[in-house]
Amino acid sequence: MIPVTPLTADRPSALATEISERLNSAIREHLLAAFAPDNTKSLRTFAAPEAAELLGVSGQFMRKVHSEGTIPEPKDVRSGRRYYTAQELWEARETLEKTSRKQGRYIPRRTEEEKLQVWQLMNFKGGSSKSTTTIHLAHFFALRGYRVLAVDLDPQGSLTSMCGISPEIEFDGLTIYDAIRYEDPVNMADVVLPTYFPGLSVAPSRLVLSEFETESAVHSNPDHPFFTRIRNALAQVEDDFDLVLIDSPPQLGFLTIAGMAAASSLLVPLTPSMLDVSSTAQFLELAGAYMAVIEDAGATLEYDSFKFLITRDEPTDVPSQQLASFMRALFQDRVMSATALKSTAISDATMLKQSIYEVVRSEMTRATYDRAKNSMDAIGSEVEQMIHQAWGRS
Repeated sequence: MIPVTPLTADRPSALATEISERLNSAIREHLLAAFAPDNTKSLRTFAAPEAAELLGVSGQFMRKVHSEGTIPEPKDVRSGRRYYTAQELWEARETLEKTSRKQGRYIPRRTEEEKLQVWQLMNFKGGSSKSTTTIHLAHFFALRGYRVLAVDLDPQGSLTSMCGISPEIEFDGLTIYDAIRYEDPVNMADVVLPTYFPGLSVAPSRLVLSEFETESAVHSNPDHPFFTRIRNALAQVEDDFDLVLIDSPPQLGFLTIAGMAAASSLLVPLTPSMLDVSSTAQFLELAGAYMAVIEDAGATLEYDSFKFLITRDEPTDVPSQQLASFMRALFQDRVMSATALKSTAISDATMLKQSIYEVVRSEMTRATYDRAKNSMDAIGSEVEQMIHQAWGRS
């Protein structure tokens, strides 16, 4: 039970500690209830029509390859209907790829000539949907056969939690901090953890990551500049992934700037409100100044894409649509065509630390679910198109 007794501390420091302890206890109980008995998340199964859509084939083709024995029957067959785990779909991709005449038809991974794509999502305005967008992109690409690494640069660990690792519940494993710290850093391969979501790995975060900000002010020097730390860590696992998604903290500090130096593309989520637009303008003014500083210090910043993404989009809200139109007129193709809709389906999912791809459609109002999923699919598809363009694919 969550404590209902009054807070008793009389000093601010003790009060903060008491509040923290009570919150952690409540969080622990909530998560234990949500993820009982072993505190691990699991991914739902996908009905045959969903599976066919994810594989990019027709239902008729799926029935054909099953009847021919090309791919095995899924373990879950109910009343003649097939339900696939994400792992079974991953294995089906590998099998179908071997029989396909077109390389990359089912496994669209990058070749040795195609560089690792590192997308950083950044904005120092809280509530801009950075973590929500990051996890949806991660799930979108993993479900389509890409090898995805999610890097959580926010010491609060929101992305880490959404990947099924709860910093609130006694997680004491290695984090991204251990790979980028100045004293005795570990190999990034020891930090990266597979998730319950096939194709998706995570470099987790905890509060200790905030130490990087203090340490960089002391230890960064021309021979070992702070802005190379993340880039060098990613280079250690580059061969294992096609796409890296970096979720930045809501501030423009050493972590965010080091992420910018490691990124091949930048994505700035932006809600269409005057406060958010003004805040983003200030953020980019500072970002531009810091970019110039680290370029003068020897950093090479080259981005395949530098885009704005409109989030929490409300098509029926006239003022927000006017601001969105203003942004598009001002920056044209720098603003992504797709938008992230403001949706109760997405809000409800993220409250449970899920993406829309983890939600069972029948558990929601179908029209609401479809609008939310179509919105996220459109964002993922547009980002995929930019990635393919960077790889030189038609």
